[in-house]
Amino acid sequence: MQRRVVVTGIGMCTPLGLGREASWKACVAGQSGIGPITHFDSTHYSTHFGGEVKGLDPTTFIDRREAKHLDLFVIFALYAAEEAIAHARLQINPEPADKPGLFNPHAPLETGARSDGSYPCDRIGVFIGAGLGGVSHIESTHTTLTERGPGRISPYFVPQIIINMAPGLLSIRKGIKGPNMSQVSACATGAHAIGEAARTIMDGAADVMIAGGTEATVSPLGVGGFNAMRALSTRNDAPERASRPFDLDRDGFVIAEGAGLLILEERESALRRGVPILAELVGYGRTADGYHMTSPCIDGEGAQRCMRMALRQAYQHGVAASEIGYVNAHGTSTRQGDIAETVALKAVFGDHARKLAVSSTKSMTGHLLGAAGGIEAAFSILALQDGIMPPTINLEKPDPECDLDYVPNQARPTTTRAALSNSFGFGGTNASLIFIKHS
Repeated sequence: MQRRVVVTGIGMCTPLGLGREASWKACVAGQSGIGPITHFDSTHYSTHFGGEVKGLDPTTFIDRREAKHLDLFVIFALYAAEEAIAHARLQINPEPADKPGLFNPHAPLETGARSDGSYPCDRIGVFIGAGLGGVSHIESTHTTLTERGPGRISPYFVPQIIINMAPGLLSIRKGIKGPNMSQVSACATGAHAIGEAARTIMDGAADVMIAGGTEATVSPLGVGGFNAMRALSTRNDAPERASRPFDLDRDGFVIAEGAGLLILEERESALRRGVPILAELVGYGRTADGYHMTSPCIDGEGAQRCMRMALRQAYQHGVAASEIGYVNAHGTSTRQGDIAETVALKAVFGDHARKLAVSSTKSMTGHLLGAAGGIEAAFSILALQDGIMPPTINLEKPDPECDLDYVPNQARPTTTRAALSNSFGFGGTNASLIFIKHS
């Protein structure tokens, strides 16, 4: 029987707050984390606002000298990882399961937690992705190059910008020696990292995975680049009302930053450890549109296949499509994207689509790009655990082409046992995750 994968820890930092509890409390309350940009002077940009992480002091969990050489996307990931590891009560044993020496194909490999509840360091892996990586250090280093010459480029520059430094530095800090890599798939990154981490556990290559996404692109290039595409909202007079998925007056997404990570664990081993199980991951879909660089198919054909793939896997775990009660939508607040996802949901779920509660938490957090899938997977799990579905705020004038129940403006109680989280990205890449209450 295929190994089952459960969630035992959540860590995050978002524009809504530092940590899991603060972010979730604000999300359920329908608060907006969007405000004026403070990272740089946005006077000459079309958009003057974004979703910034506020009040994070890296020196509370990273040595001051080391923190100076790290990009924000790595700092966000390390913060979320510390919280997730503590939440899961994860203990890392420095003694590996795979001992050094001559390869013996007949020697059994130790798996699962040891008698003291710890895991061998090589049975734990880290998959943390980002969409763009160290943009702010690319910007500052280019300034150094042009103003002071190549001899003044920092020797830390390359490690500062490469995306896999997020999982790499976490593994170095914690002595984690299992599978380690970064998924990079634009706005589907965090969800892909979680899905691929689950497959790694199912395949037996690890017993525990720390997985999700991180992003720090509220920067001159990030904002300027998306402004050039006319993808960002320019509702500068009311930033907190700018992210309005499924609303007729939406005018683009709101760029944001942060990180969201999950601790995934092989179910039987988690049960032996006696830790609380937050949810079980039962479905994972991943497809491509094969259609356009930045726009989805109007009928959401790629998203349809992605959701069906996840539902097919969930069905093998005894979960029917009709049991999905909540959908955390990709819902970016763009005209084409919101309509395509609505059309796809109706095509996949048929009559049941009218019974779905669908919300976009991006209405509150903004769009965290590569970190979005991790944050939204966490919110989906917390919705199941606490029995409450977060709202889609700023939904004042519903788009007639977006005609499902989007949980407008106020959270709503739920008894559903299954939730779907969608993430779609530039390049036509799609990811869908299905979580259920553990039993």
